[in-house]
Amino acid sequence: MGGAAVAVLAASATRHNRSPLAYLLYRVARGLHDASAAAAAAEEDKAGARSRSRRRRSSSSLLLGPDFSDTWDPTPRAASGTPPPRDGGGDYGYTATIIDGKSIAEDIRLHIAEEVRQMKSAVGHVPGLAVVLVGDRRDSESYVRYKTKGCEEVGIKSLLAKFPGNCTEDEVIDSVSRFNEDPSVHGILVQLPLPQHMDEERILSAISLEKDVDGFHPLNVGNLALRSRKPLFLPCAAKACIELLLQSGIELMGKHATVIGRSKVVGLPTSLLLQRHHATVSVIHAFTTNPEAITRESDIVISAAGVANLVRGSWLKQGAVVIDVGTNPIEDPTSDYGYRLTGDVCFEEAVKVASAITPVPGGVGPVTIAMLLGNTLDSAKRVYGLND
Repeated sequence: MGGAAVAVLAASATRHNRSPLAYLLYRVARGLHDASAAAAAAEEDKAGARSRSRRRRSSSSLLLGPDFSDTWDPTPRAASGTPPPRDGGGDYGYTATIIDGKSIAEDIRLHIAEEVRQMKSAVGHVPGLAVVLVGDRRDSESYVRYKTKGCEEVGIKSLLAKFPGNCTEDEVIDSVSRFNEDPSVHGILVQLPLPQHMDEERILSAISLEKDVDGFHPLNVGNLALRSRKPLFLPCAAKACIELLLQSGIELMGKHATVIGRSKVVGLPTSLLLQRHHATVSVIHAFTTNPEAITRESDIVISAAGVANLVRGSWLKQGAVVIDVGTNPIEDPTSDYGYRLTGDVCFEEAVKVASAITPVPGGVGPVTIAMLLGNTLDSAKRVYGLND
């Protein structure tokens, strides 16, 4: 039995018991999972596959976290230690570890590509992803190109339905309906944002639940919010944030995590996933009073506000882990495109305070696309009866 399976069994066996023994079982199971992954990597090295071990994308059960009941421990907790300095969050002498999203995404894509080849050999079909693009926003067109390129790299068939910005809502829904009926399409996504004259919820709800690889269908979001349920798909950016933390060996259980932003694309599902991992979660939004003080108490900070350089070094606790989801275009005459991308976090300041941080670009973005490809593969495996 693999380590991931043992972790799931241990979590299930302790569903109604948050005792020290239950926690110990969970930690042992995670250790078995890590040992199993290390053994597999060693065998791969012996076979000469690669000089370094490939990182597999985490299983859905692992990403969803252990299912412990919310039973409070009556034992008084020890003091949490001295509070972080309040002198502006200067340089504490840290040089943060850079969490390399490109490398993690590359390893995941290699495994997806191998699974796609095995599927084609077994059933004569490959996964199919359909993308609906409305309008001519440069950022949306760029994101779609990345997704299409990702499909090509792993052998997933991609289809694109492109509409002008002044098209009708019904035209978009008709396109979604055709993809719903196409058996060669296993995943459908509508690139957001849509033009203001369109009802985004109505269009997203038209996507078949079984093909909602973006994870935005109300039933998928609702099942994510209910710990006793399991959604068919996890939203890709939120899934990427948790994947980056897990692949980097960051402990989530019991940690204070702050999510900046509460959008349905990133903020909301990320906060729900963190709760599944039994983190203590704060959500900061535009109306939050004194967000800097809240963030400065956090062990993990995930920013998805869409505001360049919002999070300064003074917002961070010494040794915090920072996941920067922001991709904000800043004018740059020296760039070939006339702009460059920067995150929500002031990287130059944060890198001196944090213990680990994702760069922009090259952090969350590549892993988000890898999660989309993984969701599409999982959908096709479900259709063809190839689930693990």
